[in-house]
Amino acid sequence: MSSTRLRDRIFAGFGALLFLVTASAFTIGVVVDMVQKKDAPTQTTPQKEEILPVPEVYKPEGDVTELQTTDLTEGTGDAAKSGDTVVMKYYGTLASDGTVFDENYTKDTAFTLKLGNGEVISGWDQGLVGMKAGGVRRLVIPSDLAYGEAGRGSIPANADLVFAVKLVRIQK
Repeated sequence: MSSTRLRDRIFAGFGALLFLVTASAFTIGVVVDMVQKKDAPTQTTPQKEEILPVPEVYKPEGDVTELQTTDLTEGTGDAAKSGDTVVMKYYGTLASDGTVFDENYTKDTAFTLKLGNGEVISGWDQGLVGMKAGGVRRLVIPSDLAYGEAGRGSIPANADLVFAVKLVRIQK
């Protein structure tokens, strides 16, 4: 056998081996990716939520010194607890004059949060506990359980807040 022919066969053998290793690595990568995606949460299109009528604006009398919760409509099912993921509709106003600063009642979207995880103001983390799906609650929140001295956006410093909140559902 000539040295050229032997060299060509060795070169072809290395090419075949390289192809086999590359194809195997690619296949293993695809399988690992599929297994990881199986365990990962699936992304879903946000669900359109019911548009709610604007609630009656509530203005508390006197100073707001503590969190006040009033159930306007009792919900059904399990009560929300710390650690639950809740889907909410809300209508937020300033306690001083009823000015709306944020809301999603009149939109087809909802707000999702993990209760008790510090994702929202303390007045929400505390005030939503015990609500049931479909329930509507009024939260009157003193500034120290809201945005305090810093304020936020159109919410002035030391502002007490009032929310009408509806618990759309607890996600499991």
